[in-house]
Amino acid sequence: MKALNDCYTLSNGIQIPCLGFGTYNAKGGDNLAINRMAIEAGYRYFDTASLYETERVLGQAVRESGIARKDFFIVSKLWIDERGYQEAKDAFERSLERLRMDYLDLYLIHWPRGKEGDTDWKEKDLDTWRALEELYKSGRVRGIGLSNFLPHHVDPILKNCHVTPVVDQLEIHPGYTQEAAVRYCSENDIRVQAWSPLGRSAMLEHPVLKSFADKYEKSVAQICLRFLLQKGIIPLVKSSSMERMKQNQDIFDFEISWEDMSVINNMPQNTWLGEHPDFAVPRKKSNPEQ
Repeated sequence: MKALNDCYTLSNGIQIPCLGFGTYNAKGGDNLAINRMAIEAGYRYFDTASLYETERVLGQAVRESGIARKDFFIVSKLWIDERGYQEAKDAFERSLERLRMDYLDLYLIHWPRGKEGDTDWKEKDLDTWRALEELYKSGRVRGIGLSNFLPHHVDPILKNCHVTPVVDQLEIHPGYTQEAAVRYCSENDIRVQAWSPLGRSAMLEHPVLKSFADKYEKSVAQICLRFLLQKGIIPLVKSSSMERMKQNQDIFDFEISWEDMSVINNMPQNTWLGEHPDFAVPRKKSNPEQ
């Protein structure tokens, strides 16, 4: 990967940019300006979800950009209470309506299970996946995949699917590299994407990463993103300033040595900074119709 919109080829043959722009936790008028700014900064891969309530403003920013829809890579996700065969199909239609688009590049199941004690999550995920397979075969989505699915969540789908997942989004950053999950995905030709690639900013003051930032004359954030890029993982970055948006792209002109990559890989592991798909009760959407 040599530039922002250089692409990997997913298992079904479609091209996906090596760096994405995430829209989580930013909605309304300010987010419209942020999305416009991100497009101006050169981002073409945008990640949204029904949970984020950012689909409408993202769609507006894309339309107003004057850039052809085919030049963007747009991903959305269905939420926990949208799992199920018909529920997933309905959720997909709502997402397209909010985006005002007629297809998606990727559509993902956002979360594998509900609250702890959700005993029928495997059946619900399989029903959901069957709906996504039909949407994929219809041509209205170019690829289907998963988010926050650990190996034991992915396995039932792989054992029963006709169309395999092409991606899995996981919390991955220095200090939380999820080696077992990444290895499992690699063995099954599933491209891993990293949400919270900076560890929700918790890694920015880490002394090991700061020492490498000094060594390579880069920021700690750029070290985190380059680390993931060299592992073949797609970071999903966020920023509200043009300066940071540009800095997050400035990771293609240096290479972290094998030795330094090993040091980062073996940093003491911290805990999952977001909600864990097996042990946390995820928050509900504030407005299902947003």
